[in-house]
Amino acid sequence: MTRPVIGVIGNAYRVENRFAVQNVGEANLRAIARVADALPLMFAGAPDITDIEALLGVVDGIVLTGARANVHPSHFGVEPHVRHEPYDNARDSVALALAAECVARGVPIFGICRGLQEMNVAFGGSLHPEIRELPGRINHRMPRLESGEIHPDPAVVFADRHAVHLTPDGAFAHLLGRETITVNSLHGQGIDVPGQRVVIEGVAEDGTIEAIRIKDAPGFALGVQWHAEYDPHLNPINRALFEAFGAAVRERAVLVHTKRS
Repeated sequence: MTRPVIGVIGNAYRVENRFAVQNVGEANLRAIARVADALPLMFAGAPDITDIEALLGVVDGIVLTGARANVHPSHFGVEPHVRHEPYDNARDSVALALAAECVARGVPIFGICRGLQEMNVAFGGSLHPEIRELPGRINHRMPRLESGEIHPDPAVVFADRHAVHLTPDGAFAHLLGRETITVNSLHGQGIDVPGQRVVIEGVAEDGTIEAIRIKDAPGFALGVQWHAEYDPHLNPINRALFEAFGAAVRERAVLVHTKRS
């Protein structure tokens, strides 16, 4: 049997502010290839290009990656504001429908940062555009210089910044073999109200939701608020997550292959 295929959602982007492209950070692709041991296949986060039915006939799993754009607040009944732009409405259309469909069909799905937020919204939850503005919360955005520019050193940007307390005997605690982990933090938006089937599995010290699973999902359906794709070749926590996702994808691929034989 060939390597399983994992679809990775793309993000709207403009080269030289003129040419429309879809992009995916290479860290996501390398984590899938090297740690999940699968073939990464980028697909467009645009409903006029990507047909979900056709996509799920090709891939064995889905990764909803992080992205700069916020999920549009109209999906959870809140008015948009220019201060919280950019948005990526096209990706929203694909990701929200895809998250629900993957869970319904038992297709393994792993949400990272924006991906976790999309999974929450797909199941009826809401988001807050700036977690740091809530009482008692810390700044979860990436480190910046005094000038306001993003810190130029990726090692600083993606360094572990805060603890996450996992639910005792929960899916993450079982998978990772511990109840407290330390993670990086590069987000402004975060979960406000969890969706109906969204089970909180990990919470930061300030109360920010950092890890979720979808209740009664027939397959792997986990999301993390941190960027697990950055260093799974070195970080044992992130490696365990991608290895478990890869194992679930291979199991699904074997099942589908057997049914087709």
